[in-house]
Amino acid sequence: MNILKSIWLVFVLSLPLTAVAEPASETSIRQLFAVIHVESIFGSVMSQADSIINDALKQTLLGKAPTAKQQQAIANMRNRTVALLREEFAWEKIEPVYIRLYKEAFTEEEVVGMLSFYQTPVGQAAINKVPFLMARGNAEVGKMLSNSAPRLNKIMEDFVSEMDKCQ
Repeated sequence: MNILKSIWLVFVLSLPLTAVAEPASETSIRQLFAVIHVESIFGSVMSQADSIINDALKQTLLGKAPTAKQQQAIANMRNRTVALLREEFAWEKIEPVYIRLYKEAFTEEEVVGMLSFYQTPVGQAAINKVPFLMARGNAEVGKMLSNSAPRLNKIMEDFVSEMDKCQ
């Protein structure tokens, strides 16, 4: 019984010594966003929406040339879609979400550490190179996916056939 009391006493006495990490402040998170240019990176991603929509449309058309009326319908749909995306995903709407996520994920010490790193020449190099690497990586993965498309289509065809047989 004495051993149990001793363990309990050590545990209780050590509680005040355990430091609780301070959550990241909104101010430090906003400073980090400024240093790593989050808003401009986010804006460039949004500006790519038009080309992503164009690529999707080309795949939908299966290489067929659209008529003049279809081209107008495509342009209208693309313009409305891009406008909707820009409205719904404006930085002013997204920033509070990212601030909340950063507060949940990082302590103040971690955000201050990231700020210190990203303010160095090496940190700035990382900021400048990562978007390029991400774009190249996405292009590589896109090629890999397109190479897999026939096999994926076959799997889907088999699935549809199998589902039809189950009815």
